[in-house]
Amino acid sequence: MPPHEGLVHLKEYDIKDSNVELIGSDLDRRVKYNSAATEPAWNNGQIGQEAGFFIWRIENFEVVPWPKERYGEFYDGDSFIVLHSYKVGKQQGEEKLAHDIFFWLGSKTTQDEAGTAAYKTVELDEFLHGAATQHRETQAQPSDEFLSLFRHYQIRSGGVRSGFTHVEPEEQREILTLLRIFKDPGGGRAIIVYEVEPTWQSLDEKDVFVLDKGEKIWVWQGKSCSPMEKAKAAQVVNDMTLAKHIDVEVLSQLESRSKIIVDLLGGKEVQQHTFQAPRPGSFAKRSAEANDTPHPRKLFRLSDASGQLSFDLVKDGGRISRSDFDGNDVFLYDVGRTLWVWQGLGASEREKAHWLKVAQYYVRRLQESQEDSEAYLTPIAKVVQGHESTAFWKTIEV
Repeated sequence: MPPHEGLVHLKEYDIKDSNVELIGSDLDRRVKYNSAATEPAWNNGQIGQEAGFFIWRIENFEVVPWPKERYGEFYDGDSFIVLHSYKVGKQQGEEKLAHDIFFWLGSKTTQDEAGTAAYKTVELDEFLHGAATQHRETQAQPSDEFLSLFRHYQIRSGGVRSGFTHVEPEEQREILTLLRIFKDPGGGRAIIVYEVEPTWQSLDEKDVFVLDKGEKIWVWQGKSCSPMEKAKAAQVVNDMTLAKHIDVEVLSQLESRSKIIVDLLGGKEVQQHTFQAPRPGSFAKRSAEANDTPHPRKLFRLSDASGQLSFDLVKDGGRISRSDFDGNDVFLYDVGRTLWVWQGLGASEREKAHWLKVAQYYVRRLQESQEDSEAYLTPIAKVVQGHESTAFWKTIEV
């Protein structure tokens, strides 16, 4: 008999073949907790023990601590995990900690990095005994809760190389980097630093821009920019020049010499022009949202009480109150800028296991039903009954 005859080739892995009934069970939680207990990132003596702010980047399937001096700095080719632990009062004489865990996905992150970030977020929640609020954040549409954590929020191009394919660096260009600096238009405290396409069409009169050409750094101050944006630009330039001593020139748009920067960005033929480039991602819309018609809130129930997993609309618009939530099930609550998932303490293991899959399916359906919609970027957050975050309660009528 030929040596290969009679052997069965392994087929591609199919999640339908796995025993999904155990997902979310007590056994599953114990396995995940024991796995989390050996994760070096969670075992620094601080996680779960004290209030604090921690960030990790996913590098080659591992959770690597991000330097504190770089907190608020993210890369479009990466995935990050952010933990915010804070005190919320006392329980049995001891101060109680609440936790928000965010897994942040860059626009060019790879599937393996995103998957690792999501898996490790669940693992970290298990390490914190399942009481954390979990958030899925996308680069293009960060939630208000996420942005509120940072005084300075910076998005740069690039990222660490993953275990599989990753973003390849573009060919070296004469112009290296153009950074746009602006205050969060949604009213938050954060000053945003966002790397944009190095062209004169990226300029806007309301903001400040830093152009790094390698041999010299230029700062272009739009005529309507704010003092805070100017101050942040100065800090960015200072950080950029610490490692290399090069010339820096700051020019206001009101100065005739500022045309040099427009020329350097390919606008030599441009004479009189009003610069009004839209801000990147959802930041282009945030300032106008306050004047928009309020999003009709929708509440859905995920339940297997009938023996089959069902997903049903409970309320479409109108008042949503605490009494609308049943502790025996899982609910999806669409408030527009965020999709909340509320998990009742009496929810079945099956319901708990499917919350993220159902939430992602829901935003995909929204995407398909709306022309040019960016619904798939909607932040998703899960809270557990009895451990709801303040941000969640703000959306509920008492």
